[in-house]
Amino acid sequence: MLQQDDKALNVVMIRGACLWILMALILAWCMVGLNFGVPGLADIFPGKQTRVLQAHIDFLLMSALILGFYAARVPLPWHVRWAMVVGAFTNSSLFLLMGMFPLLDTAEPPQSLVQHVFQVYLFVSLITTSYGFGKGAVLILKATLMRKS
Repeated sequence: MLQQDDKALNVVMIRGACLWILMALILAWCMVGLNFGVPGLADIFPGKQTRVLQAHIDFLLMSALILGFYAARVPLPWHVRWAMVVGAFTNSSLFLLMGMFPLLDTAEPPQSLVQHVFQVYLFVSLITTSYGFGKGAVLILKATLMRKS
């Protein structure tokens, strides 16, 4: 059983997951608005509408992952918790940015400064997300192997 201090350590995870669930709900309503032709939404999301759907699903998926790690009740170091929460946002936001800025949604090599910055953001996001969830998984697996049956 964890002490109260140990549960408080992971509070950034529960807060992050709640924020990303709210983001997913906002995107769900944006998709409804896009479907019904609400004025102005197509100007905000001129790219592929599937990218908005992918962002919505990714925010939900990342929230579920964070909640799962939180539910494991294993205290994680601050850098792992923050990497999960920040990585979950940046990873999901990649799809959102592509939906908002079609210039970013290309398989071509980066041509402009904006595309180069986006590519750096993409790789930093992937590394941060992988570190957070990967290290968290290793630490929780290690904790389960150390527990007495």
